[in-house]
Amino acid sequence: MKKIIKLCALCLTIVSALAFSAKAETADSKKQIEELKKSYPLATCVVSGQKLETTAMGEPIDYLYQQKDANGKETTRLVRFCCPACVKKFTKSPDKFLKMIDEASKQSSTMPAGHDMSHM
Repeated sequence: MKKIIKLCALCLTIVSALAFSAKAETADSKKQIEELKKSYPLATCVVSGQKLETTAMGEPIDYLYQQKDANGKETTRLVRFCCPACVKKFTKSPDKFLKMIDEASKQSSTMPAGHDMSHM
């Protein structure tokens, strides 16, 4: 019974992540993702720390996160994940992970060109 419950939980996680991925699959979104990738500060998953391009989980998941600023203006941010489980963890407490991305962005803007940010 426990195995069935774990399997169901895994399936739900995958379906949830696919739903998030499907959101990012429009032509406009793909173009926006490619543009945002250019300035994305991490070479690792913000949740797990796994390298994005070499994970056994497959291709990274690029997620466009909608957020309102202090003035109520909606902005779109790119968040990259190694697997569907990390998307789920992110959605439970996005502010924690967005802060990590912001810190990495600040550090990358003060680092010399060519500095490796993958250890962040």
